[in-house]
Amino acid sequence: MLKHLDPLLNADVLHALRAMGHGDEIVICDANFPADSVARATVLGKLLRMDGADAARAVRAVLSVLPLDTFVEAPAMRMEVVGDAQAMPIVQREAQAEVDRAEERSVPFAPIERHAFYARARKAYCVIATGETRGYGCFIFAKGVLLAPDAPLASSDARPAERGK
Repeated sequence: MLKHLDPLLNADVLHALRAMGHGDEIVICDANFPADSVARATVLGKLLRMDGADAARAVRAVLSVLPLDTFVEAPAMRMEVVGDAQAMPIVQREAQAEVDRAEERSVPFAPIERHAFYARARKAYCVIATGETRGYGCFIFAKGVLLAPDAPLASSDARPAERGK
């Protein structure tokens, strides 16, 4: 055990999260998702697991160390319910609460149609399969950056005379 580190974050998951760069995406999926076949197409090329954890618990663990991207419109995405794109099942509402808690602000999930979700998941950095048995416990998160307290938000924040230095 490590201090202040969620015990669900095993060595393989921690390695993947650390190796990801700004803008890389991670999939957290339920037990119904074709996780192994999708994971083989990802950057990492193998499936990571958090067996026994439900989707919200896995989201909490990952977001305890992974900042969400603040430079994109939708850093948190969810699989749409087939036939009802606006529906948000309990499993997704639970995960939404974990996202908002981790980010200390509201970061609404952007819905993604099921087949588009699969296609995007194949381009992700990695896939983490959970023990979630409820359907639609499938999410994609874009990794952000940690800024030093005195770091400018963008190069345009610097005065013109300082930009070339």
